[in-house]
Amino acid sequence: MNFCIFHKLSRESYAQTLDKQRHIFQNAIDSKHNGEKPMNQLISVEHNHVYTFGKHAEKSNLLVNPQFLNNLGAETFEIERGGDITYHGPGQLVVYPIFDLEQLNIGIKKYVSNIELAIINTLKEFNIEAGIIPNRIGVWLDIGQLNERKIAAIGIKSSRYVTMHGLALNVNTDLNMFNHIVPCGIANKGVTSIQKELNENIDMFEVNSILVNQFKHIFELQNYEQ
Repeated sequence: MNFCIFHKLSRESYAQTLDKQRHIFQNAIDSKHNGEKPMNQLISVEHNHVYTFGKHAEKSNLLVNPQFLNNLGAETFEIERGGDITYHGPGQLVVYPIFDLEQLNIGIKKYVSNIELAIINTLKEFNIEAGIIPNRIGVWLDIGQLNERKIAAIGIKSSRYVTMHGLALNVNTDLNMFNHIVPCGIANKGVTSIQKELNENIDMFEVNSILVNQFKHIFELQNYEQ
């Protein structure tokens, strides 16, 4: 088993969480450089309206003028994760694992696969059957059907086998906010949420608790008691 600090679910601006991530990430890198074991950490947050552009994002996947997003009260950030453009906002559970994959004895491919499995297992608790599509990172519903739709996105960065950034699971998300972009650069595919699938408002803390327990089980983590 590996120890991990699990941060309580909170509402934070994207800038606030990004600074926190970068600080923890850099400390982990420094620890490894000094021959020490960094502490795994997992941050769960709900953000204010924000659109983030991955390092390979296509500007054409933003379908509106940036000023339009400002008028909506949404911020924009260009960040170091992989992937294209995505949206974060109220009602969406965003989880940032800052893990040392060497401690966990897994590579990047297995790491992403484990995250997808954690999301899929979480959705099963709400009687939602989900899966993955080869060569597309993320979690989808009704794969291969005309109404194939995405419920969770994944975008990560890794250096010296330390990870940052993570996953976004639509819980009670305002899905209209995705209309202003081509989500993750994948055209003609819909997005959905747990709320939309079940037609009821969902407790964010319940979803986070289930997802965190899945991370503990799949990655073999236990709480670090300070």
